[in-house]
Amino acid sequence: MISAMVHTAILLINLGTPRAPTLKHVFHYLNEFLTDGRVIDLPWWKRQLLVRGLIVPTRLRQSTHSYQRIWTEEGSPLMVYGVKVKKALQNALGEGYSVELAMRYQQPSIENGLTALLRHQPHRLIILPLFPQYASATTGSVHQKVMELLRHQTVIPEVTFISHFAYEPAFHNALVQVATPLPMDSYDHILFSYHGLPQRHLQKADTQGHCLKCADCCQKVSQKHCYAAQCHATTRGVVDLLKIPTEKYSLCFQSRLGRDPWLQPYASDKIVQLAQEGKRRVLVFCPSFVCDCLETLFEIGEEYGALFQKAGGKTLDLVPGLNDHPAWIAALQKIILRT
Repeated sequence: MISAMVHTAILLINLGTPRAPTLKHVFHYLNEFLTDGRVIDLPWWKRQLLVRGLIVPTRLRQSTHSYQRIWTEEGSPLMVYGVKVKKALQNALGEGYSVELAMRYQQPSIENGLTALLRHQPHRLIILPLFPQYASATTGSVHQKVMELLRHQTVIPEVTFISHFAYEPAFHNALVQVATPLPMDSYDHILFSYHGLPQRHLQKADTQGHCLKCADCCQKVSQKHCYAAQCHATTRGVVDLLKIPTEKYSLCFQSRLGRDPWLQPYASDKIVQLAQEGKRRVLVFCPSFVCDCLETLFEIGEEYGALFQKAGGKTLDLVPGLNDHPAWIAALQKIILRT
């Protein structure tokens, strides 16, 4: 039960999911997602031609099949766990807080989430995109949409935008807690796979002119607003807690789209390389995703698992998503209470 007096409202926002694993609903989702100018940063007309004329028509059936492979009786894992996290976080925060869940694309919409929260006339509004590392295509798009909607409100409460939590120790701890039941010592290698981005996205966000100018620039702690640097920082946080030797882990980027250069090494290349090096058993963390979803369950769990075996490997296991694990709820609570 939400108290009549709400001091702080929290809007949790994830990327989105089709309403159902059908051609119709996947079509609507892909078109809305991929025509976002922050996702594909081309002029409007070029983006429309590329997405509606090439990408969606060629990927629609395969994408629909992929969603069908991960769909559960309860629905899309991303939505199912999103609702569970919302309820668990509401219970953890208690009176004086109101929590809503929204998706950047499709339903429940950000507009409806804001309407539900502002109805309580909160003193403060916290926008928390569920993307651990900041990218213009994810967190940036969410923040832009929220600002566009808030500008129409007569009364706007104090608003706090959380841009990332890549460096948050409680987040690192949650990743470790989820992996703890797995026999870590039985794996030949630990792979940290993050969602990829075009290199130009990082270069556009760079205001100091050093992006991708040297081999280790993304590993420098000083680059706190760089997506790749945040991926490396998250990896270091988990590696330090698990005490994984340097030679036993590596980092890569998945989900490449198009022919432009993206962040490297590519996950597909890295997985083949590990198999060719004689690594028989590999464990994969996906720390840019906070719950099981298409990119983890299908892309890593099925596609890359098959690729690893084809290249000579034996087992490619996936660390489960944070989903609604108590350590993840505790991490979210800590982030909010500290904000």
